[in-house]
Amino acid sequence: MVRHVILWQLKEEYNDEEKREIKAGIKEGLEGLVGKVPGLVEVHVHTEGLASSNADLMLDAVLENEEALKGYAVHPEHVAIANSKVRPYTMSRTCLDFEI
Repeated sequence: MVRHVILWQLKEEYNDEEKREIKAGIKEGLEGLVGKVPGLVEVHVHTEGLASSNADLMLDAVLENEEALKGYAVHPEHVAIANSKVRPYTMSRTCLDFEI
């Protein structure tokens, strides 16, 4: 199994209400990929970090193996969510993938 963790910072131009809506859209979109992307076992998007955080949200996904991770990266439904709900609103992305 492989864990895929991403931390994002949203662009600074958004107010708190816009950020809540953006986070909700990202959460709904990415968590909705389970059952649609082969090898994607589970997805959790965490949107309510503590004040001590320096990221706005986190993706925590589990995939069957590294091949499934590679397939996820290019799967059309994942790419559509990334291009419509994530990339337009984020200014930074940090990723860590590891075997579990």
